[in-house]
Amino acid sequence: MSEKHPGNTVQVNGIDMYYKTEGSGPPLLLLHGGGGCLEHWAYAGGDQFAREYKLIKPDARGHGRSNNPGRTITHRQCAADMLALLDHLGIRRCRAIGMSMGANMLLHMATEQPERIEAMVLVSAAMYFPEQARKIMRMVPAAADQPPGEWETMRKRHKLGDEQIAALWDWQRGMKDSYDDMNFTAQSLAKITASTLIVYGDRDFLYPVEMAVEMYRAIPKSALWIVPNGGHGPIFFEAAEQFAGTALGFFRVQS
Repeated sequence: MSEKHPGNTVQVNGIDMYYKTEGSGPPLLLLHGGGGCLEHWAYAGGDQFAREYKLIKPDARGHGRSNNPGRTITHRQCAADMLALLDHLGIRRCRAIGMSMGANMLLHMATEQPERIEAMVLVSAAMYFPEQARKIMRMVPAAADQPPGEWETMRKRHKLGDEQIAALWDWQRGMKDSYDDMNFTAQSLAKITASTLIVYGDRDFLYPVEMAVEMYRAIPKSALWIVPNGGHGPIFFEAAEQFAGTALGFFRVQS
């Protein structure tokens, strides 16, 4: 039975990062998607992972209960935050799962400090932002134009006030002009030493499935799972049990 722990806050890289741990066993870092928070892993098979691993579930910079005084968010900076969290916890090497933004953070972690990540699952990662994603980013409304239902949803996830939420929408819209944060090539991905499972929905509205194949060909020890009829982040709710089983099975054969 998994053992639940209260949340903790640690100061890293100028922010107060909130995280929770759950379960026992080898460490497994779980990195949520952009605009999400650590609680979302409950809808992606988190209980199943906690039976075999000690889960480390942080709220990324500016998300959930983690603050972000400087307001700026990049995947590269968030990756540095997570490496600092691992340092704080005394974890030199771990396994990890990232969803969208979290998967992009893992690409930075696994290329900049390859020895830190033993094996990882990348769900809906992006080597770079294609035009179809930038088009959607341009359409993100400013805070003043967001409908009440969106505010209600975001307030359930992010607990540090409306200014935090407005900054997240500004960040999501601002990524349309970002070209250096996510700019991986086949040569840079070849630095990854972690065994890697790439998970993609074949109907992802942000990133074309061809990008998954491109990453699969570039990352040396990789496997590819294309989820039929799957959208962006095809791992939640009714898909959670299959995702957890597939990810755990992948990790087991890496032992």
